[in-house]
Amino acid sequence: MRVAFLYPLPDKMPVFPDERPGDAVAMTSFDAVIVGGGVIGMLTARELLAAGLRVALVERGAPGRESTWAGGGILSPLHPWRYPDPVNQLAEWSKAAYPQLARELIRDTGVDPQWTPNGMLMLHVEDRHDALAWEDRFQAGLDEIEEARVLATEPALCPSPGPGLWMEKVGQVRNPRLARALRVDIELRGAVVLCNDPVTQIDSKAGRVSGVRTTNGQVLSANRVVIAAGAWTAELLAGLCPAPPVEPVRGQMLVYRTQPGTLQRIVLFRDRYLIPRRDGRIVAGSTMERVGFDKSTTADARAAIHADAAAVIPLLADAPIEHHWSGLRPGSPNGVPFIGEHPRLGGLYINAGHFRNGLVTAPASTRLLADLLLGREPILAPAAYSLR
Repeated sequence: MRVAFLYPLPDKMPVFPDERPGDAVAMTSFDAVIVGGGVIGMLTARELLAAGLRVALVERGAPGRESTWAGGGILSPLHPWRYPDPVNQLAEWSKAAYPQLARELIRDTGVDPQWTPNGMLMLHVEDRHDALAWEDRFQAGLDEIEEARVLATEPALCPSPGPGLWMEKVGQVRNPRLARALRVDIELRGAVVLCNDPVTQIDSKAGRVSGVRTTNGQVLSANRVVIAAGAWTAELLAGLCPAPPVEPVRGQMLVYRTQPGTLQRIVLFRDRYLIPRRDGRIVAGSTMERVGFDKSTTADARAAIHADAAAVIPLLADAPIEHHWSGLRPGSPNGVPFIGEHPRLGGLYINAGHFRNGLVTAPASTRLLADLLLGREPILAPAAYSLR
């Protein structure tokens, strides 16, 4: 099942007629070529374009139609205290950057990514002491609340949800719209975007990259190549240089159609979550399945997600399920992405392995990559993200 049509888009949103391989690009020499057109690849392009570089972005399918499109859009790690500090540092920087990014995209493209500060309510948290210790360190605005306040915060919950943890500062974006806005934005800024044209070869000379070649015969020269190919990163680098350990991890999701306001807050319970959109849709997820590059959906996952969602929000028991889909996360050993130049091949940069937190950490991840590529002072210490 393709994930390109998860949500109907309003009539005024831009439609790209070139979602297929085109003729040879007029300019074949660039300052940087980015391989991968998800949120990481497009935001990396935006950073480099803002610095005055000539940028081409090459995507094996259509930009933003893989894990960027398939995810939920919560702008926080789920149970953030369970992640290593480098993930939370990227997430906190990005959390502060998203409101301005959303405003700029609306202004420059007319596409609203629907950044919304709903807050996140967490139920059935067994390691609450760890959560509170994490809050003491990060000061992210996590509060412990009793059942009465839980019900006051989210009236749609089941009658006895128990106590919870509340993070008022957590927001969300509607990720398909964010992808669409970024596509418009980078093209307005001058990026050359090649769609449905997988990279077949990364060229190198004397220990340094020199460009890429694609299935449709494009030869793009550049002395800096950024691999932002998500779950396909290791496959793309096979035979060229040691690849970072990034593997596909399938996640299945549902979306319900309800009336606007049915659910007001992001709700996290055990390993599931519910995300209310402005138009009344509620996204429910998700599974964690190591099944290779298989993006099929299963009846068992649909039933399990639906049962868990209805147990927490009883109204969902009879709500129509509008879509059921899956996507492939770029899994990494401990959830920390690989960001930086490859130690074996000069000019080859990696920005991949974000696992469940690609959207969560995208602004910081792409700013850090751009800092390293351009020789600027990095926003965060880069050692934790380097390829060793």
